Amino acid sequence: MSDRIFGVIGLLLSVFYIWAALIIEESFLSDAVGPKAFPIIIACVLGLSSIVIALRPDPEPVWPPLGQLAEIAAAAVVMFLYSMLLPEIGFIFATILAATYLAWRLGSTLLGSVLTGLGTSIGIYVIFHLVLGLSLARGPFGF
Repeated sequence: MSDRIFGVIGLLLSVFYIWAALIIEESFLSDAVGPKAFPIIIACVLGLSSIVIALRPDPEPVWPPLGQLAEIAAAAVVMFLYSMLLPEIGFIFATILAATYLAWRLGSTLLGSVLTGLGTSIGIYVIFHLVLGLSLARGPFGF
C-alpha cells in the first residue's frame, strides 16, 4: 500500500512540476530549446517512474529502521543547507561541504570524503563554469 501512495504522490508532483515549467516566462534572448524543456523532461521521467511504482508495488516493502531514517533526514537537511549557503559562500565551498558530508555518510573514510568533496566540487566547476561557460554562485573570493 505504501508503494502505491508513494507512486501517486510522485505522479502528482510530476504534474505540478510540468505546470510550474509551463508558466516559466521566456525571454526573447532564450535559446532554441528554451528554459521549459529540461524541467518537463525531468517531470516526465518522474511521472513514468511513479506510474510504474503505483501499478507494480513491492508486495512486502521493508522500511528502514529509525537510525537509517535519521540518516536520510540528515542528508535532506544537508541539501537544504547547501541551497541556503550556495549564494553566501559560493558554489565551490558549499559543494565541498555537502559532498564531503554525503560521501562520509555513505561510508567513505574522512580523508576519502574530503578528497571526494574537493574532486566533485572542482570537477563540476571546471566542466560547468570553465568549459561550458555556465554561471555558478560566486563565493567571497569571486569563484
